[in-house]
Amino acid sequence: MRRHQWQVSPAKARAIQQRLAAAVRLAPLRQVSTVAGLDCAFAGDRVFAAVVAWDVERRRVVERRALSLALRFPYVPGLLSFREAPALLAALRRLRAPVDALLCDGQGIAHPRRFGLACHLGVLLGLPAVGCAKSRLIGDWVELGPSRGERSPLTQGAERIGTVLRTRTGVKPLFVSPGHLCDVEGATDLVLRCGGGLRLPEPVRLADRYVGAFKRAQSRNQAAARLGGGLKPADQSGQSGQRPSVAK
Repeated sequence: MRRHQWQVSPAKARAIQQRLAAAVRLAPLRQVSTVAGLDCAFAGDRVFAAVVAWDVERRRVVERRALSLALRFPYVPGLLSFREAPALLAALRRLRAPVDALLCDGQGIAHPRRFGLACHLGVLLGLPAVGCAKSRLIGDWVELGPSRGERSPLTQGAERIGTVLRTRTGVKPLFVSPGHLCDVEGATDLVLRCGGGLRLPEPVRLADRYVGAFKRAQSRNQAAARLGGGLKPADQSGQSGQRPSVAK
């Protein structure tokens, strides 16, 4: 892991991105059996992170973990990873099962410094990583057809930085870009392989639901503790027996 400080100024954070961007490697994606879907939520001064390990062939959840940490970095466009990555890395470290790739609700190289959240996590962990964002950060594309699987190259000048991909007929497309150890084609194919009939790929959708439920459970427990309810605070590991109830 290429370690660096997380509590830095925005200028220092951009310099770290530019330095680590040189380590990003785009290559054909190796075989992926288990993918980790990642997502975060925020409340006050806390960041909540969830990871869902998902079996691509059997299309089922293998393992889930969630936790919360103190939020140490402000919201600055283009520096999302400095808000989310510390908590996501901590959640990933709690997985017992190995994963072959990361699927992030964020950008890969479709980023002003070619170093979005998927790049940051992929480089630090040495894992293939794909960015799957609901909105565009940079880049141009042409309008694509309404059917699932329709796609358009996402470009900046002459450079291909991703794919605008329709993952469900009649819904808004996603902005898919490689983060590390995969290429544009591999990133696009992985998102489609992980599709569950909705807009978001299933591992990311499940992580989104899990982190929302986890945040609500923690908020309820904290409120009860303040009122003297005597409830034990929600377990931040999200391990079996203490997880919020969410559909798999």
